[in-house]
Amino acid sequence: MWAGRAEAYGSTFARLCAHPVPELLDAAGVGAGTYVLDVGTGTGTAALAARQRGARVRAVDAEPAMAAAARARGIPAEVAALPELPFADGEFDAVVGNFVLNHVGRPRTALAELRRVLRPGGRLALTLWSTGRQAGMELYGRALEAAGVVPPPGLPRLEAAEDFTRTPDGVAALLAEAGFTGAACAETRFEHRAGVEEWWAAATSGLATIGLIVTAQDTATVARVRAEYGRIAAAGYTDARGELSLEHGALLARATA
Repeated sequence: MWAGRAEAYGSTFARLCAHPVPELLDAAGVGAGTYVLDVGTGTGTAALAARQRGARVRAVDAEPAMAAAARARGIPAEVAALPELPFADGEFDAVVGNFVLNHVGRPRTALAELRRVLRPGGRLALTLWSTGRQAGMELYGRALEAAGVVPPPGLPRLEAAEDFTRTPDGVAALLAEAGFTGAACAETRFEHRAGVEEWWAAATSGLATIGLIVTAQDTATVARVRAEYGRIAAAGYTDARGELSLEHGALLARATA
């Protein structure tokens, strides 16, 4: 769902994911001189923001096109995937991961690796999507339902044994289980504004689960979904200028190694 899609991501979902970045960096105590790793950097949004604070930055992403896009912005980004990072034990003062933990197949093993690369007393901060209202995904879901689309089999799903509760208490408990101290988590909410065509482009570009669903359909079905999407967007998700106003929520977690 991400392979070769860095450009599409950068012009669509990257803007959505950028909203909590300042809070993420604050939670990790990122400032001048902090040696910070941005894991799952995508096109480098959080890493770039950390560098603008005067931090020393390294970054990794599992998708080569994403790492290349981050490097094009001046970020030293490498191709690497959790739970195996090419860094020494205790190398970093801080590790941040913006909407990464919700995409790994073994979250507990991934957290153990993030703890490994943090120095004792180093700070971890993570965001992941909450179970509260996500208006952008809600809009897609309503359009699919109205068009009679059934999600195809084989969509990526976390195994039951690896799953965890997506609540502040559930995420804090997961961090404590991984050996972090002072684990805390809270929900932050924000409004994302996007053009109707911009938001639709994310789906037709194959991004995330919605992209896998839409691109698995035939041309006539995609056209039917698009028509329902436009109708539903106009009826309850757009402002007077026709721009989408989409409320989203993220869980922001912090802990100490």
